Amino acid sequence: MRKNVIATKNNHESMYSWASRRLRGAYEQVLRRAIGEGPTHVGIIQDGNRRYARKQGAETTEGHRAGASTSEQVLNWCEELDISELTLYAFSTENFNRPPGEREPLFDIIESKLYELADSQRVHDAEVCIRALGEIQRLPERVQAAIKYAETETEEYSSFRLNVALAYGGRNELLRAARDVTAAVEAGEFAPEGIDVETVESHLYRQPIRDVDLIIRTGGDERTSNFLPWHANGNEAAVYFCASYWPEFSKVDFLRGIRTYEAREESWQRTRIERAVTLIQTLGDVELGESQGIGRRLREQLPDRGMEKVTDELPTQRSVASKELTETDHTRTEPAD
Repeated sequence: MRKNVIATKNNHESMYSWASRRLRGAYEQVLRRAIGEGPTHVGIIQDGNRRYARKQGAETTEGHRAGASTSEQVLNWCEELDISELTLYAFSTENFNRPPGEREPLFDIIESKLYELADSQRVHDAEVCIRALGEIQRLPERVQAAIKYAETETEEYSSFRLNVALAYGGRNELLRAARDVTAAVEAGEFAPEGIDVETVESHLYRQPIRDVDLIIRTGGDERTSNFLPWHANGNEAAVYFCASYWPEFSKVDFLRGIRTYEAREESWQRTRIERAVTLIQTLGDVELGESQGIGRRLREQLPDRGMEKVTDELPTQRSVASKELTETDHTRTEPAD
């Protein structure tokens, strides 16, 4: 009798698990169909490894290992969605404050994964370029050697870029860049008025990266933790906060993040289109040639839908201008009383 009860319970659990997988798969398909072009560069703050380990009753190191497996899955999802660049926040400058007993096993995992990625056939087939961001010189020599190996093995690739933020801190990044630029000005390398965006970017950590379109943070905390302030805040990146711990992060979570980006992007594009159309309408009082010239420049900067609206508005301006010109000519040719 007891065996029958256990068997029935196991069957129920199996059926529930099967139904759950089917529902999750169906939901993934719904989310995937709702996504358009998506972002170009995604940055992820991988939070919750230690809490996940505690939840599982395991050692902290096991949480970090589980998180490393999730990172590999995210690479696959980026490839599926044609995302060109991914930045993973693997180790912050604040993490140096953790006890050595926790830091060293984490360094072991980072070192191992860098070698593993650099030797992975999938990485080479997909032409993934691996780069490290941060104060690399602060890391153990063995980790620095693994970074050098991974970067050297993939430096010729350009199809996809994987940035691993190690010993990284956004505030330190900007402070260091400011010091370098100031020293360059004092050395007479360029004048203060010559400092522009490109000047600052050339003095940021080690490698140039694209502006960030979307930041995802797992673990439930709603803050961006000093992550890529120049490339994310300056680009007004969308942010998606996810309750799942990093080892639990799923494809559904990832697609929800992409959907958040697209919703924000659609809202932003609507605002740009409305402003462009308003500008063209305002130009009704200026010379038609100038209106058309501005219209052409706006069309080059707007998405297809915005181009259509601006294009539709220009004939209206031509019609208004033509009508006003005709009325003016008619007034001039009327005989005086």
